[in-house]
Amino acid sequence: MPRGSASRGPKSRDRKGAGGQRPLRVGEEVRHALAYLFERGVAHDPALRDVPITVTEVRMSPDLRTATAFVLPLGGRSAAEVVAALNHAGAYLGGAVGRHLGLRFSPRMRFVADPSFDEADRIGRALREAARRDAALHPAPGAAAEGSPDDPSDDPAGPSPSDDTAGRRGDPSDA
Repeated sequence: MPRGSASRGPKSRDRKGAGGQRPLRVGEEVRHALAYLFERGVAHDPALRDVPITVTEVRMSPDLRTATAFVLPLGGRSAAEVVAALNHAGAYLGGAVGRHLGLRFSPRMRFVADPSFDEADRIGRALREAARRDAALHPAPGAAAEGSPDDPSDDPAGPSPSDDTAGRRGDPSDA
């Protein structure tokens, strides 16, 4: 085989940072670093002051130079306002993350409002609505309808003592 035409194999991809695990590991470290920085209040933007921010995920580019952080502001603050302020402070935060983690290159930070909680809430509402409609159309089997002769709650005397022991007579464990 001529020199240079052979495949260099998986090691050449790993050296460039395109391997699958490294961006995941670095993204998780960046997420922890951002959470630490937000907890300490390093962003001095008034829109970010006293706003608790949850960093749910950080996705790194294969070359580890760009980080997309999914954030969720807590406390009823506008997500759009907080994300705009974070993107404005992105260069500063990227440098702080790079220094905190000792990275060779500080990642270019991009912040996005995390839609997963809204999506989970929408799915939960849809499932509850479907269950409610299903229960209205198809009552649970074995559930006695109100006023039916099988319903012991309609009997003013209550359940008879024989109801309690029915089916247990002759059971060897009773002895």
